[in-house]
Amino acid sequence: MLRSKAVVSDIRDFTEQKFRSVLEEHTYTDGTGDRSKVKRVLLTSGKIYYELAARKTKEERDDVAIIRIEQLAPLPKRRLAATLDEYPNATEYRWVQEEPANQGAWPTFGLTLPEVLPKLVGIKRISRRAMSAPSSGSSKVHAVEQQELIDEAFS
Repeated sequence: MLRSKAVVSDIRDFTEQKFRSVLEEHTYTDGTGDRSKVKRVLLTSGKIYYELAARKTKEERDDVAIIRIEQLAPLPKRRLAATLDEYPNATEYRWVQEEPANQGAWPTFGLTLPEVLPKLVGIKRISRRAMSAPSSGSSKVHAVEQQELIDEAFS
């Protein structure tokens, strides 16, 4: 991600803005995207966002919104609730993470999100299977698993 052109910030983000705990896609914040078309919301954090965004662009999906949670603790529940309310027709919510199911944010979020935000009852987790190690240890297996995650998020 070091040299990726997708991973950039506008200079104003550092000079005129403040830290944002929840980030929406630019198409929705700049008004070019239609939030009423969104049926599925993908919640995520970290670099997998860029892979999800690339897939969304490639498939020209306007029925999916990707929301990044940049502050994992304490959970920015008011900000997240307000952001989710911007998608009135969303009926599917998914948490997408690269980490195995028993690692990363999911063990906490899987319990906390439905409790503090009732519309997230039934949120589905998309991740690698539970494992004792953080990764498979094989770049080929990792690539296959990563592609499966992205495919599942959009299927």
